Amino acid sequence: MKAVIPAAGIGTRFLPVTKEQPKEMLPVLDKPAIQFVVEEAIDSGISDIAIITGRGKRAIENHFDRSFGLEHFLHQKNKDDYRDMVKRIGEMADIMYVRQKELNGLGDAVYTARGFIDGEHFAVMLGDDIFLGATPCTKQLMEVHEKYDAPVLAVQAKPREELGRYGVIKAEPIGHGIHKIVDIIEKPDPAEAPSNLATMGRYILPGEIFESLERTERGWGGEIQLTDAIRNLLEERDFYAYEFRGIRYDIGTPIGWLKSNAELALKDERYGAEFREFLESLLG
Repeated sequence: MKAVIPAAGIGTRFLPVTKEQPKEMLPVLDKPAIQFVVEEAIDSGISDIAIITGRGKRAIENHFDRSFGLEHFLHQKNKDDYRDMVKRIGEMADIMYVRQKELNGLGDAVYTARGFIDGEHFAVMLGDDIFLGATPCTKQLMEVHEKYDAPVLAVQAKPREELGRYGVIKAEPIGHGIHKIVDIIEKPDPAEAPSNLATMGRYILPGEIFESLERTERGWGGEIQLTDAIRNLLEERDFYAYEFRGIRYDIGTPIGWLKSNAELALKDERYGAEFREFLESLLG
């Protein structure tokens, strides 16, 4: 299976830092956010990855490329642990880059990767979400896909007041966290949301999604929404949703990014004790 990682957004909510710096390169502890996503793909058994980029995203390509000068410098300074880490990043996966020329929404970003996908099912992994757990979230979806031979979306129960930020499904529960999707709505009015199960930025989609995207009209926000293209396909084939096991960190907003860094720092064996001591002194 291949993976598509949309990373073309301009990061409006993080301005001015994203004026020149891709939001996907914002650090979460000591790694850029998008590296967590690529590592999840690799840990799920995926090595063919397409990252959808746009103008000003060259730093992403440079990060996953080899840096022979830096590797040589670190070796000369007897910092071979750092050298090996940098080298591993440049060799971790076969990554190709496709540019989304206009920012027309997530659906359009996924459609940009149509030449990379040969009609088979593929994973879509959004860079705004980091998932950590014993089994990678994408791997969990792949297992459900293999069982039902059908597309699968990661979902999570959210408070009703937050549902207007997500795609929300109407579904029939099958058991063990698996649901058959009946309908899906992009960013509904929370009072009218069909359930409390929201999509969480990880998908296994069929190749037919590209044909559906071609006939999908602009929706919420005047953009081509992936949710609407999925909805168009529901009459033609079954889609499933899975309540994934693990923890999701939302880094799509400054407050979400700050909370994610704080929580992960507290859990990190390198920084946790000192950071906790600092927070306790700060809060009195």
